[in-house]
Amino acid sequence: MRRYGKDADEDDIRNRPARRGSRPRTRIRPKHEDAAEAMVLTVDRGRLTCLIEPGTKRERVITAMKARELGRKGVVVGDNVSLVGDLSGEPDTLARIVRVEERTSVLRRTADDDDPYERIVVANADQLAIVSALANPEPRPRLIDRCLVAAYDAGMEPLLVLTKSDLAPAEPLLEAYAPLGIAHVVTRRDELESAGAEAVREHLRGLATVFIGHSGVGKTTLVNALVPDRQRITGDVNAVTGRGRHTTVSALALRLPPPPGVREGSKQALNSGWVIDTPGFRSFGLSHIDPSRVILAFPDLEPGTVDCPRACSHDEPDCALDAWVADGHAEPARLYSLRRLLASREAREED
Repeated sequence: MRRYGKDADEDDIRNRPARRGSRPRTRIRPKHEDAAEAMVLTVDRGRLTCLIEPGTKRERVITAMKARELGRKGVVVGDNVSLVGDLSGEPDTLARIVRVEERTSVLRRTADDDDPYERIVVANADQLAIVSALANPEPRPRLIDRCLVAAYDAGMEPLLVLTKSDLAPAEPLLEAYAPLGIAHVVTRRDELESAGAEAVREHLRGLATVFIGHSGVGKTTLVNALVPDRQRITGDVNAVTGRGRHTTVSALALRLPPPPGVREGSKQALNSGWVIDTPGFRSFGLSHIDPSRVILAFPDLEPGTVDCPRACSHDEPDCALDAWVADGHAEPARLYSLRRLLASREAREED
């Protein structure tokens, strides 16, 4: 049955006000020009621990949540954000994150090579510390290579940290990566409480460094030695599988203690550097990275691609890298590692 005549216009239409009123929503959002700057230290079930005014004597830790106006935009550890609301830092107070500043670097990974969904591990880090045990569990060079690819893709400098040198020598693994010129440091557990930890800190001063490594390599033990006043739970390697147990379940940014002789609370102490501990993993997927950029993780091989045919997969008969290696410009093991890494993107293999 027709409700209105055939010549009805808008004046004939009956409007019913909504329960919450008929005032239209505005697209204009506040600019929050008085928002305070902060750094995200950790994220836990929708609550973010932030350090407000970092690097100043007024800095303090507060709890915040993401404002609705940010929509589905994610906030991760290392992000620089803008906060409004209760910024006192008192118990049971909650601020709001209204802005996420542009990121200088983003470390990403996927669960596997065939996983289409990338995950941001951390933002705004300067350096990626790839932690690998020399024994118990055995080193996994292919996994190290994958982490190097992710570091170069993120615009971060890699640092190779080898643990448990009291169980096996470091020289064979270091020789395999010598052509890359990667900075490295070797540690042993019985020295971490003294000179060992300080030797690692020297590579971290003034930088934000992400520590990654598969379970059981001693990553959290190392972080505990670097930042002794913030102990995280550690675990042992499973005697049956040879794999570690996950003990770190969330990323956490920790400030390094000041160098010897530097006063606590001074500007130099407040900018001594950051260690970002991350959960251990058993695989490091690279499906989010363009295969043509994988070669950037191998600077000893990259110049040899100049004479490669167009769209070369670097694993075909006329690839110029074979001649490049044969002429002594790079180690055959590095080319083998590159090709296995590229092949793992096409067919999933165990790292």
